[in-house]
Amino acid sequence: MAAVRKKKKLNTSDRKKELLSLFSNISGKTEIVEPMKKIHGTLRDKDAIEREVALIMREILDQGHFKTKLKPRDLACLVCGYYEGRNDTEIARELGDEKLSKTVARARVRLKLFRDLDFKMPFERASMEKLLESGKTMKEVSEELGISPSTLREYRHVIEQEQDITLDPFLERIKDVMEDRDLTESMTGTLANDGLSEAIDATEAELADIT
Repeated sequence: MAAVRKKKKLNTSDRKKELLSLFSNISGKTEIVEPMKKIHGTLRDKDAIEREVALIMREILDQGHFKTKLKPRDLACLVCGYYEGRNDTEIARELGDEKLSKTVARARVRLKLFRDLDFKMPFERASMEKLLESGKTMKEVSEELGISPSTLREYRHVIEQEQDITLDPFLERIKDVMEDRDLTESMTGTLANDGLSEAIDATEAELADIT
């Protein structure tokens, strides 16, 4: 009888090792420090990612790196919208006011979330940069380039932000968060498609039974 109990205990131990190995392969973790269900749920929490971006945005604004009428959560929505392929007008609509599209565009450029269109100029970029450094007024430069002063300011803004490294440490953190989001969506899709979602739930239940 004792031998049977010993054998059962060994089988249980082996099963636990198998389950821990499965968990490690799925989550990348080597030990369980939180309930698996919590980790499982995190894979689907897009709102948490937006909140994390908003916290970084609050740091940027609080430190006075740039001014905008958009709030940290609005900026987080902007970032997520950009990564999801929405244009400035669509992002402005999501914020509740289509008239904010220009505000969205300027904030997006400040955050170095460039679009190809930002650099599509009807003249050589080098020519504009040379004129801007020549000491001529914005009006004189815009007339020579054949564009309005407001359009010239937009192009200058793009170039200035491209070269400004002030926000780079914050932007790297945001990039990491968004890459985590992409990984989350990929993993969630994989779990849904190959049945691993159910495997995690089953594994969690079995670990609870044998731990």
